[in-house]
Parts: sequence; structure tokens; C-alpha cells
Amino acid sequence: MRNNLILIGEDDPDDEEFLTEIFRSLDGSLLLLFKQNGDAVLNYLSNAAESDLPSLILLDYNMPGLNGQEILKELKKDPRFDAIPRLIWSTSRSAAHREMCITSGASDYLVKPSNVNDLEEMCRYMLSTFHR
Repeated sequence: MRNNLILIGEDDPDDEEFLTEIFRSLDGSLLLLFKQNGDAVLNYLSNAAESDLPSLILLDYNMPGLNGQEILKELKKDPRFDAIPRLIWSTSRSAAHREMCITSGASDYLVKPSNVNDLEEMCRYMLSTFHR
């Protein structure tokens, strides 16, 4: 059994605030760890003890430094991360981006919703992929 940690790669403060509000309202036991760029995500994961690995990784496709797909490629190189669901979320509806991310190891590719109700439904879905 893993912890209740969700590692979130997200550089937009508004998205961070929305995610925090909604995830906490859905499950107050969740621990949310935000990293604002791809290098910080990989740095955390490469230095994390087994007990500190997240139960879910959520990555914005477009982040400073490494983007979500590039992070996925790096995570595929280390079997420690194989059992952790990895979700990409993006404003892009590009089929090519989606296919590249799924091929690179994403469990799913989600398009960021434009309203709070849809975001709450998406967060419920994200939690359904959560491995505790």
C-alpha cells in the first residue's frame, strides 16, 4: 500500500489552486506535492525513498524545462515507477500529443476542462486511477 501522495507537475498557479481545492474537497487525506517544472518533478522522483513515491503522478503537458511527454520517457527508464499511474493533462486536444504521451507511458491524456464542474468530475476520475 502506498501513501496518499499525488505528485503534480503544474506551472500555472490558478490550476494549482483549483486542483488543491477540488482534491481536498474530495478526499481530505490526500497529500498534494506541486512541482513547477519538469526538472523538479524528476529530481523529486529520483531522490525519493520508496516510501515517499507518489500513488499518482499528474503532469501538465506544457511546463518549463521538460514537458510532460519528456518526463514520461525518463520515468519509463526506471522500473520503480512502473506501478504508478501517470496522467497527462493539457489544454491541447492534439491527437498527436495524446498518442505520443500514451506511447511514452501515460495511463491517460486528459484535456483540461473549462469549468469547475467538469474539473471536479475529472478529479474524481483521476482519483479512480489512484493506487493506494
